[in-house]
Amino acid sequence: MRRGVYAGSFDPVTNGHLWMIEHGVRLFDEMVVAIGENPDKRYTFSVDERLAMLREATQHLPNLRVECFENRFLVDYARDLNADYIIRGIREAADYEFERKMRYVNADLAPHIDTIFLMPPREIAEVSSTMVKGLVGPAGWEDVVGQYVPEPVFKRLLALSGRQR
Repeated sequence: MRRGVYAGSFDPVTNGHLWMIEHGVRLFDEMVVAIGENPDKRYTFSVDERLAMLREATQHLPNLRVECFENRFLVDYARDLNADYIIRGIREAADYEFERKMRYVNADLAPHIDTIFLMPPREIAEVSSTMVKGLVGPAGWEDVVGQYVPEPVFKRLLALSGRQR
């Protein structure tokens, strides 16, 4: 069985993440999307909220598991899952440089796990969780943010802002 892992903080999950996940599930018999928890990082959403949003946004994908891991290297987590592949997204040159270096470190730690780079389409390539959160607030933000996140995330962002639609 070919198993792939795609990890991130997903705070919150965006349509760019969803694109990566949907393309990843086509590559593997099983795909695990994992929320990596860093105890030194401050998150907008709790891990339980992020797990719920991811599960709601990906419920249409049958060969997908959503999990979380904390305070460990992704490659070690992938090895424990008996994963063959780690999927990483490349949006820009800086992402490539960082991910290229991490790929070599991961290969030193687990040579049997390959890293696959996917590039989302141009219209969502610049979308990040940080960007989405930065757009929330000013008048009309709902029309802008709504196009960048799945519906379960949009509902939670509306609730956080005290708005309803």
